[in-house]
Amino acid sequence: MTMTDPISDYLTRVRNAVKANHKKVDIPSSKIKRSITQILQDYNFIQSYINIDDGKQGLIRIYLKYDSNEQPIIKGLRRISKPGCRVYVDKEDIPRVLNNLGIALMTTSQGVMTDKQAKKVGIGGEVLCYVW
Repeated sequence: MTMTDPISDYLTRVRNAVKANHKKVDIPSSKIKRSITQILQDYNFIQSYINIDDGKQGLIRIYLKYDSNEQPIIKGLRRISKPGCRVYVDKEDIPRVLNNLGIALMTTSQGVMTDKQAKKVGIGGEVLCYVW
């Protein structure tokens, strides 16, 4: 089985786990997925994560975060750049998500970063997804 868009698969697994009120979700690992997961933890969208070595490509176990009313912290995930239609932006055109209440994850020449980090560094790149 070949997967044409592993980032969409990652976002869908997290989105489905949040909707089902799961405490954790396992996702096949890759370097870009680990970078995205680290950013989600840095911005307090998830509680924590661990890398599990299964003898193959490995897994990322993400522990989801909920507030005191058992409402998920992640309200939405939206894939922007797709394999059939890549979305690239210059440093002047970096999008704002929900008037800066959410983050846009971008892949740049300096790695995966948020829209705010990319503006600070002054580089553009491919817009992967929005998280709010």
